[in-house]
Amino acid sequence: MNICTVGVVGAGAMGSGIANLAALSGYQVILRDVEKRLLDNGLTRIEKFMDKSVAKGKITESEKEEVLNRITTTIDLEVLKDADIVIEAIIEDLDAKKSVFRELDRILEEDVIIATNTSSMSISEIAGSTNRADRVAGLHFFNPAQLMKLVEVVRGYYTSDATVEELNTFAKSLKKEPVVVNKDTPGFIVNRIMIPQFIEAIKLLEEGVASPADIDKAVKLGLNYPMGPFELQDYAGVDIGYYVMEYMAKEFNDTRFAPPMLLKQMIRANRLGKKSNGGFYEYE
Repeated sequence: MNICTVGVVGAGAMGSGIANLAALSGYQVILRDVEKRLLDNGLTRIEKFMDKSVAKGKITESEKEEVLNRITTTIDLEVLKDADIVIEAIIEDLDAKKSVFRELDRILEEDVIIATNTSSMSISEIAGSTNRADRVAGLHFFNPAQLMKLVEVVRGYYTSDATVEELNTFAKSLKKEPVVVNKDTPGFIVNRIMIPQFIEAIKLLEEGVASPADIDKAVKLGLNYPMGPFELQDYAGVDIGYYVMEYMAKEFNDTRFAPPMLLKQMIRANRLGKKSNGGFYEYE
């Protein structure tokens, strides 16, 4: 597989980060979202990230401009027909993802890999919306995509060995460390381990055992984690953790993965607009 142009669907935090990463690695990038406003927000995030890199002397101002010039934005999905690989990074909604994959399957050349950045959802079910299930896989980056070293390469039921190998090579070209998830299981590796830790931390808070700050401090100093569970949930977005928990509880038919009541209450309050950010530290 000769990749020159990378398509990214979704200009949110993950999509813009992946687009920036690909452009920094020398690829031409087509970044697509449904509204110009969302694309503008994505480009703003990319510029802010690179401004920090310039300030730290990691890249020059001219190198920053070269990277930005490699990124083309569009609201038209059809423009992605010229991409050599497409990475979907939209909301964690299975029906929405399947709809995007269905359209991409129609638009793209038949040998082009379509990857999903989902953190937990079934690769096989997403691939089932296409006629190229062997060329569909998970390519799960971590936030921020430009800095986090790990990428989970996730096999669907029909994903070919060639597809996995090509994605491994592509991830390494981005200076990432890929791991292969050989079974299409909810949460893959990282979330399968991390989500129960989040749930237990929330239960400790519910029971009044300790504050979010002290639970985070205990985990960071006792387990040598760079971030505590509440810091990480607030950074990633409590809504994302909630949706992953609900999905995993349903797929495994196991209440161990169900979101605790405190998290449910926070999500409801956020939806009512009573909190601006809705993170755990805001709810202290």
